[in-house]
Amino acid sequence: MDDDEIKMCENISKQIITNVEKLLKVYVGNPKSAEFVKIGADGTPTSYIDIVAENEVIKILKNANFYSYLISEEIGELKLGKGTQRPAHITEELNPDTPTVESDLESEETKPKYIFLIDPLDGTNNAIKNIPAFGISVAVAEVPEGRVATLEDVQAGFVKNYSSGNTYEAVKGKGALMNGEKMEPTTETDLTNITLGGFTKTKTFSASKLIDTARRMRVLGSVVLELTYIASGKYDVFLDLRGSRIIDIAASKLIVEESGAIVTNKYGEKLTNELSIYERTVIIAASNQELHNKIINIINNDETKLIKCIGIVSRVDEYKSMLFSVKIIEYLLNKGINVVIEESLANKLEEIKINPNLKGIIEETIEESPEISEHLKNLDFDINFEKLSQPLKNFKTDMAVILGGDGTLLRTQNQLTREIPIFGINMGTVGFLTEIEVNKTFETLDHILNGDYYKENRTQLTVSHENQRFPALNEVVIMTAKPAKMLHFEISVDGEMVEEFRADGLIISTPSGSTAYSMSAGGPIVDPKVGGFIIIPICPYKLGLRPFLVSDNSEIRVKLLKKGKKAVYVMDGQIHKEINYMEELIFKKSEKDVVFIRTNNKYFYKKVKDKLNEGGISANSRSL
Repeated sequence: MDDDEIKMCENISKQIITNVEKLLKVYVGNPKSAEFVKIGADGTPTSYIDIVAENEVIKILKNANFYSYLISEEIGELKLGKGTQRPAHITEELNPDTPTVESDLESEETKPKYIFLIDPLDGTNNAIKNIPAFGISVAVAEVPEGRVATLEDVQAGFVKNYSSGNTYEAVKGKGALMNGEKMEPTTETDLTNITLGGFTKTKTFSASKLIDTARRMRVLGSVVLELTYIASGKYDVFLDLRGSRIIDIAASKLIVEESGAIVTNKYGEKLTNELSIYERTVIIAASNQELHNKIINIINNDETKLIKCIGIVSRVDEYKSMLFSVKIIEYLLNKGINVVIEESLANKLEEIKINPNLKGIIEETIEESPEISEHLKNLDFDINFEKLSQPLKNFKTDMAVILGGDGTLLRTQNQLTREIPIFGINMGTVGFLTEIEVNKTFETLDHILNGDYYKENRTQLTVSHENQRFPALNEVVIMTAKPAKMLHFEISVDGEMVEEFRADGLIISTPSGSTAYSMSAGGPIVDPKVGGFIIIPICPYKLGLRPFLVSDNSEIRVKLLKKGKKAVYVMDGQIHKEINYMEELIFKKSEKDVVFIRTNNKYFYKKVKDKLNEGGISANSRSL
């Protein structure tokens, strides 16, 4: 956008702000304003006062002498201009991969050049009750060529606090102003002195710690205004852990960044979300980088302390993993990290060290594993592996590096007796639970050793049977001890009988296990952040019986009804136990989560696409 275009967009934005403000004066504090009209396009309730404000926005952009897209809270997405108005789906229309038909093609003259993201009234409930914290937000983005628009395309932002009269504005690259004067955020870095604003969500214990530490906490009920308070120095920190709508933050984000303050997602990454009515994001904003880093660490349960001691676990049935573990051990020791090696791996490495064909083993592995070939040259076998060895149950490390696939990771987790964060390197077939592929190993370890990581907690379940309790991160499978025999199940949830049926077996899965056996048996893929357990009958003999999802706060009881039929139940494919007629298995959420070391927050859905589309088939491994 050139200066003339910026000026034009600024003028129409300020016209929208002025007109909406005049209209709303008679509705602020008026009981009629609170009348429910509908559910808005963003899925939230729409009040009469919202419709009044939005209709004025639509009228102005519809009658403008140019074409533009509008993203607004109540009506959703429109294409407006030169007296015309029609529905739009911006993401699809801008995506070059979206198939088009002849009727969809537009001339250059009618193509929108700008995207307006407008929340005509943020803080609706405050306005209805005449609480002085409500305003308007207008952001203007340029429509990019050949791709979907993102927050990075926002060129100008305007916010007005209707109750105080303060106006905040920014143009990309030209700083941020309040009432025409340059704004500067605070330089406060002491958490005990900060003023904190924002919204948390249930059971966010890290946020509770932050609130307890902060000197002042404010919840005004207007994301638009409160985010701009970072730029003006009224707040030191603002966060929304519920997830803010993009239309609410588009203008304020630019204003904050142009003031020199910081706003990112939960993981400290730049906000690059698509411009869409459906987009939301957790936001963390702070007045300066040092303070922002502290907040990110607290929110992610960091305490991303420096890693000083690392345990190494590997598959011991293939040379590829074991030889690569030697390179990792060497790398960590050279970095001054204390290393503990799992006992069976240490024993195998000592055997390989004295093998007279060691050179041939390395050369053959290099030939079969080109992705790690450079790392297998000049391996240091002078290390005393036995001296560094310990049984898994004795591990007291800051982190456990696991080389293998999901099976290796699950076996390791089941044997750890302490809560040790896990970092998985995929040396297997699928590696859905692992963090990285092998070629990213040392680059990622560098980040972790520098404290650039976060911890992800995954729910696991416990199964109780005859005074024994077993954990499972993925799933518990119940099936007959003999093949081709059906079992008769009774399932109850929180004391209520849910189903009685015959089937080949039954799976009780966590969200982590939803991409494993559960998925193969017809269960849904469930985001690991969802708090639930999946119950999946295996080949049920009952028409219409389908998998179902229950709260992970529930107690699930499974009883075997048919006499004479013995069954086995298997935890994560590792532990096998028998269950007899009329015995019950009781499933509950474990008190202890499994903790993973993560360096990338965008791993789950990418892995669903990357690893499951081809059935999990990948490179060969050289077995012993």
